[in-house]
Amino acid sequence: MAYTCQNCGASADTPTSLCKPINEEFESKFCGAPATQVCDDKLKTIQYACDSCGSVSADADRLCSPSMIK
Repeated sequence: MAYTCQNCGASADTPTSLCKPINEEFESKFCGAPATQVCDDKLKTIQYACDSCGSVSADADRLCSPSMIK
């Protein structure tokens, strides 16, 4: 994994397949990134939404107030 998306945390070997790539592992929370900016390949793994701002993530620990999407 050479690139990580700053919006949703998706990983890819090339930056062109991500909506907002950086060339290092992204460790901070995703809160504040709109759900509409989630990379297509990450949509399948999204399981949580933030109760505070509506951001989504595959990992609950990436959100400040996570709840499981039903």
